[in-house]
Amino acid sequence: MRPKRGNVLVALAAVMLFSFSCFCISRLTQTSNQLINCRNHILEFKEKMLLLKNKTERNRQELIKALSKIKYEMTQRKNTSVNLVEKKVNTLGKNETVSDTFEILKFFFPHLRKVGRIYPDVIFGKKRTGVSFALGISTVNRGNQSYLSQTLNSVVSRMSPSEEKDSVVIVSVADRNEDYLKYVVDMITKRFKRQLKSGSLEVISIPAFFYPNILPLTQSTEDSGKLESWRIKQVLDFCFLMLYAQPKAMYYLQLEDDIIAKKMYFTKITDFVHNGTSNNWFYIEFSILGFIGKLFKSEDLTDFVRFFLMFYKDKPIDLLLGDIFQVKMCDPGETPEKCAERNKHIRIRYKPSLFQHVGIQSSFPGREQYSKDIYY
Repeated sequence: MRPKRGNVLVALAAVMLFSFSCFCISRLTQTSNQLINCRNHILEFKEKMLLLKNKTERNRQELIKALSKIKYEMTQRKNTSVNLVEKKVNTLGKNETVSDTFEILKFFFPHLRKVGRIYPDVIFGKKRTGVSFALGISTVNRGNQSYLSQTLNSVVSRMSPSEEKDSVVIVSVADRNEDYLKYVVDMITKRFKRQLKSGSLEVISIPAFFYPNILPLTQSTEDSGKLESWRIKQVLDFCFLMLYAQPKAMYYLQLEDDIIAKKMYFTKITDFVHNGTSNNWFYIEFSILGFIGKLFKSEDLTDFVRFFLMFYKDKPIDLLLGDIFQVKMCDPGETPEKCAERNKHIRIRYKPSLFQHVGIQSSFPGREQYSKDIYY
């Protein structure tokens, strides 16, 4: 019986050993499969990472190309802009760059000394130079009323083709209201296409950084402070326009945006300047009103602007025009009578007046004006 029992124990041990071996082999097989799957996942992950790396490199190269293209285009635009600004002119018999005319502003306004280049924000036109006459019109928003279209139609339509070819009309938008600037540009492009195309008409916009910080650029109430700010800004607006126009022509005619011109006004001005008077004049008045119809020699404009900027806070520009005559043309100790006599020969008044003021709504909000030139 004992051998038989021993055989059973041996058989049982063999079965257990076999079962354990099968179990171990099964676990090893399962672990091996897991390791193979893990290896496959690792390989797949490495392949995706390689693809992502390649894609990232391609994106980086494309980004570098795009940035290089943008940089190139910006450089080209900058060079084009500089070339336009620095274009040489020889209007007054001496070489100078258009941008140089604005450099005197930095002497009077310290905040402009940090500005690299002072020039209008918007230039719409051909930037004509080398003509005999530049006609400047400064315009601002007058609310629901505008006389600019009527003024321009009167000024440009009463020139002959040859006179139009030898002149440039500059409209300076001296207003931060973008809607008004858009209105001016749209109106001019629709109604004065031929003049824009020929270069006889331009539109510029004065940059906001030009004005000193002490000067409010918007007026909402008609009190003394607001009125004073409006007058100060008007002087600065005219100065900027005069500097822009100076290198373009031999003579500069100051107009406003609410006037009309007489028929053949340009012919009469040209004849009077060339034939009706000597060249020894300070300025010529073709209207007795304010700053309308005042003709200057372009070579003298810088002196006028310097004087206006010294006293721009003190008086309106038409009164400063009288003061500069007293300072420059009257000798110390000279009697008023003698100075007044010289005044007749160098501060000339043309009659009848060639321009009439037609605006009623003032550029100062809420004010109306009915001034008329009695000699028109």
